[in-house]
Amino acid sequence: MKMSMTDKHKIPIGISSCLLGEQVRYNGGHKYDRFINGSLSQFFDFKPYCPEVAIGLGVPREPIRQVKVGGEIRILSTNDSTFDVTDKLQNYGSKIAAKSNRLCGYIFKAMSPSCGMERVKTYSEKGLPLKSDGVGAFAGELIKAFPNMPMEEEGRLNDPGLRENFIERVFTYYRWQRLCSKKLTPARLVEFHTAHKLAVMAHNQASYRRMGQLVSNAGSSDMQELASQYENELMTAMKRHASRKSHSNVLQHIQGYFSKQLTVDDRQEMTRLIDEYRQGLVPLIAPLTLIRHHLRHYPNDWVLGQTYLSPYPAELFASI
Repeated sequence: MKMSMTDKHKIPIGISSCLLGEQVRYNGGHKYDRFINGSLSQFFDFKPYCPEVAIGLGVPREPIRQVKVGGEIRILSTNDSTFDVTDKLQNYGSKIAAKSNRLCGYIFKAMSPSCGMERVKTYSEKGLPLKSDGVGAFAGELIKAFPNMPMEEEGRLNDPGLRENFIERVFTYYRWQRLCSKKLTPARLVEFHTAHKLAVMAHNQASYRRMGQLVSNAGSSDMQELASQYENELMTAMKRHASRKSHSNVLQHIQGYFSKQLTVDDRQEMTRLIDEYRQGLVPLIAPLTLIRHHLRHYPNDWVLGQTYLSPYPAELFASI
């Protein structure tokens, strides 16, 4: 899937407004993120939301925080415990969720009492810090509404592994959403599944087997129900981080498609590079580049059709 800055088919992604540089934070500031506004903006069409401003809180404003009141978490002003915006934030989250079915991902502001996905600081009614295990009131509604949609916090995108996993999931989910926007037929599902076989295999072999069983029943099952089951398996599998061992197994699997056509030296080089990747001595792009080189000389339509070889645009590789 080749995409550019001017491509009208940029992937729609929800995002916390402050990460785009909008001055909507409680102190009148922002949290502009260079990677998001640089590399990702070339391929993602960001849809910004600031739930706190949307429910009528001003800029600047008194900060809010999560407070454990009895057995319930409420979102209260730090200076006035009677100022409770929990219901407003949750209702706004439900409202946005109802019209966000076309989003293919979401990037939240970490630690926010409204937008944090996890580890949000929680306090007692006396103001004492408790466990940092809260979920933002707004974010929680979107997470419930779209359990399979790729979502991440901006801070975690600084980790190369988490960043790559999020981007791969977004592009996978985007391709799935585009498929479902058409009339889903057994033939189209088989085509999609075939193209994603190696990618899924790298992430979760158990899911790979279960998805294969679902696809084999495509001609005799209710397509809407089957699509729901398939999506759950697909996105659950892709959320699991692929290990060097599982990647190496997939690379060896690919090598088998053209190994007999290689010279002895070429086979040894390919085997050595895969083993070096397994040991952590070289990045994944090294054996993948060599595989692409050999595929130019010994093309195989099935292998060339795998999203595993190009899970997202090549321009993003430099950012990961």
